[in-house]
Amino acid sequence: MSGAGASSGTTTTLEAALGVGIDPDLLGRALTHRSYAHENGGLPTNERLEFLGDAVLGLVVTDALYRAHPEMPESQLARMRASVVNTQALAEVARGLGPGGLGAHLRLGHGEHGSGGRNKASLLADTLEAVLGAIYLDRGPEVATAVIHRTFAALLVQAAGRGAGLDWKTSLQEAAAAGGLGVPQYLITEVGPTHDKTFTAAAVIAGETLGTGVGRTKKQAEKLAAEIAFTVLQARRPALPADSPAGPAAG
Repeated sequence: MSGAGASSGTTTTLEAALGVGIDPDLLGRALTHRSYAHENGGLPTNERLEFLGDAVLGLVVTDALYRAHPEMPESQLARMRASVVNTQALAEVARGLGPGGLGAHLRLGHGEHGSGGRNKASLLADTLEAVLGAIYLDRGPEVATAVIHRTFAALLVQAAGRGAGLDWKTSLQEAAAAGGLGVPQYLITEVGPTHDKTFTAAAVIAGETLGTGVGRTKKQAEKLAAEIAFTVLQARRPALPADSPAGPAAG
């Protein structure tokens, strides 16, 4: 589907997986990555819908966790919420949306398609948020809430057992300190024009680069780098804290 939009048949499949019909124009926009928009004369991208969907998802998840855990302190609720709405968790939800997952429906430019964009965690997470934004605009808050509860049900149930809640930078820092390795450092490089930069972060511990991440912001790149570095440390020292984000409960 490189260089072409999702067909009505594939979007119908996606709508079936979500359990809701969506205005075709809004859904098409939600599936349009900026690489496709650039190659097709500057079409509207999904980035505004992503911005909206991120807020909607955060509110619904926060409300669900608040109600489900009335005795939980704010700090733990925040960590639980992070375990549900982080990039990797969103990507896994996206991959489970029907045959081929959400990636099968994306509108990608040729370069992004060729580099495996349909399975990139950051791209899938962003697009899922855009789709949720489209549902919110088209069907209203009640329907959007119902869709989120259905699609994130397993993550919401698992959240209580996730401890650090996939706060990868904090967990990496704690793991490094426990191993006497000092404080992780992040080396940042960037490419692209001012309005469309791509950042690469290298997580360096005790002089060794243990993970790299790429994102549209420094924060996103650092988080992805920290996740990889944490996984490396876990493999080297299995006895990391039981509530670490990459422990068994985190999948």
